Amino acid sequence: MAFSKKEEFTKEDMWLADIAKALAHPARIRILKILTSMNACMVGNIVEQLPLSQSTVSQHLKELKRVGLIDGEIDGPKVCYCINNKTLSKAKKEMDKLYSIICNC
Repeated sequence: MAFSKKEEFTKEDMWLADIAKALAHPARIRILKILTSMNACMVGNIVEQLPLSQSTVSQHLKELKRVGLIDGEIDGPKVCYCINNKTLSKAKKEMDKLYSIICNC
């Protein structure tokens, strides 16, 4: 009987890997920077600052929202996005712990 290899990893390691995967695209890094500088932002404002189509930006936003790094609030026909500071702080704390272990620093 086959079983999922994911069962061999901790929940925390799987969560951190999912965060890292979501951050593994330069457009997503840039989106986080844009949202940080503007505090909150409509999709159209983000699209204006990236060399990507609206549909591509929406896919990147969807991935960042899926892992909880950003929140989206519906405002009529538009969605306003902002940084989820709680998740971002948790991710930083977990990344710091990881780097502390692997770098012996």
